[in-house]
Amino acid sequence: MKNPMLQAVSLLLEKLFLFSNFKLFSLGAPSEDKARNINSFLRGDVLEVPRFHLTHSGIYLGDNRVAHMMPDILLILRAHKGLTQNVVSNKRLILGVISRVASIRVDTVEDFAYGAEILVNNLDKALKKKALPNEEVARRAEKRLGLTTYSLLWNNCEHFVTYCRFGTAISPQADKFRETLKIIIRDQRSVLASALLGLASIIYLGLTSYTALPAIFIPVCLWLAG
Repeated sequence: MKNPMLQAVSLLLEKLFLFSNFKLFSLGAPSEDKARNINSFLRGDVLEVPRFHLTHSGIYLGDNRVAHMMPDILLILRAHKGLTQNVVSNKRLILGVISRVASIRVDTVEDFAYGAEILVNNLDKALKKKALPNEEVARRAEKRLGLTTYSLLWNNCEHFVTYCRFGTAISPQADKFRETLKIIIRDQRSVLASALLGLASIIYLGLTSYTALPAIFIPVCLWLAG
């Protein structure tokens, strides 16, 4: 009979392997929807750029301008538009996600893409929905400019562009993440495995940042999902 502790450890490693190899926010390869020259963009087009394990989306407004939702910590620290209008750094973005504050802002196509390949209207095929007229899409985006709340799962950049493009705020990336999380959480053995490993790490390593991390990580995830 196998050691229950070893079985629990093996199970947790399998879960970690699943997380590390599953691209949480991917909608799949975009087939023939390749990057296009900026001169071919139409006002009201949805522009998407890949960023690590997610895709960032915006609405093209014409004249090299893109409206997109960006979390930014400076929005609650400074009122000076000259500071907050600069391109958002990774630190500002992450802290903005944690504080759940964002703005729907306008940047140049170059600042929006940040060197990545731009996909055009890829969501039309992915969601198989009929898009609103392009001018209506652009007007919806312009009306939403300004401060807004932010949530990775309930109000992100994809919710913004799908509201503008289709009239309904949805996020396939967030839906895919939630479904994967449900599969893992529903497996009750995962709870036992993580509890045993947490207890073992405290016994052998003491109460350190490494052992305290699981206790902090779970509440933070719930906060971000709120």
